[in-house]
Amino acid sequence: MKFDKERKETIIIYLLEKIQNKDSEISKKVSENFSINQNTVHTYINELVNSNIIRRVKRGEYELIKTKSVYSLERKRGELDSDTYAFETYFINHIKNMSSNIKSIWSYVFTEMTNNVIDHSQSDIFNIIVEQDYLTTTVAMTDNGIGIFKKIKEHFNFPTLDDAICELFKGKLTTDHINHSGEGIFFSSRMMDDFFIISDNKIFTIIKFDNSHIIDLVSSNIQGTCVVMSLSNYSHKEAKEVFDLYANDDGSFTKTKIPIKNIFESSPVSRSQAKRICNRLEKFKEVILDFDGVEWIGQGFAHQLFVVFTNAYPEIELIPINMNEDISKMYNHVRG
Repeated sequence: MKFDKERKETIIIYLLEKIQNKDSEISKKVSENFSINQNTVHTYINELVNSNIIRRVKRGEYELIKTKSVYSLERKRGELDSDTYAFETYFINHIKNMSSNIKSIWSYVFTEMTNNVIDHSQSDIFNIIVEQDYLTTTVAMTDNGIGIFKKIKEHFNFPTLDDAICELFKGKLTTDHINHSGEGIFFSSRMMDDFFIISDNKIFTIIKFDNSHIIDLVSSNIQGTCVVMSLSNYSHKEAKEVFDLYANDDGSFTKTKIPIKNIFESSPVSRSQAKRICNRLEKFKEVILDFDGVEWIGQGFAHQLFVVFTNAYPEIELIPINMNEDISKMYNHVRG
């Protein structure tokens, strides 16, 4: 009986994913994939409709039903005195029936992002939007304070907002080193399935993205900072596994990964662009440079990164990945 229940749940999730992706011939695909007849699939679909999990759009087409909750907190009411208040008062009710690994991830990420608003934003208000369907939970957090990229730029005297965003990819960055480790955004962005920070018309994310789908929950005219993050309600991720990916044997945060494509609007060519990447890398022992989606790199960029920096810090291992043929040639050229 337990096996049958688990198998049905697997079929249901697969079915809902097909609906979410707007696949055609859903019944046929589910039937063939699980070797069940289409009448059984239709029975499952009707159950989902009756349970208000999906709604029928037209014959043979369905969509997931979403719920949306909005919460507004104010500093003057004492609602920003604790980084756990919003989580324990509002958000925990949205995940109370989920697995322990999901609760653990959301507990870490939600409170870390709340803490940033409390300690760094200088914001008077804190708005939270929670949107859920059967498969996914999405949270948007907005404030009306000083934008996060602007705050980092001014604190460290970076020349541009892009320099500030670049530092967020690396981790170990904070404007309050006494009270913060600078690891919250780094690890939160890697625990979530989707993670975006929007401020001053700039976007930080570690994944490839399409501008059109980022700000579905909030106005594009953002004052302050907006964080949008989502996670599958059935994710198998574990918070500890994410931490372990970037830690050494004693648990220290010694590794980082930088998606080059997300930092530059076009293929990087200059030494100054490489120096932006190299800034603060001495804090790590291993740096993964992900060139996925990058068409090519200039000789000056490659030489500064893989020769000048490597010679200056031979104890730091730079590991390039996802290099296409042109980038590999340039890499081998400067290294040779």
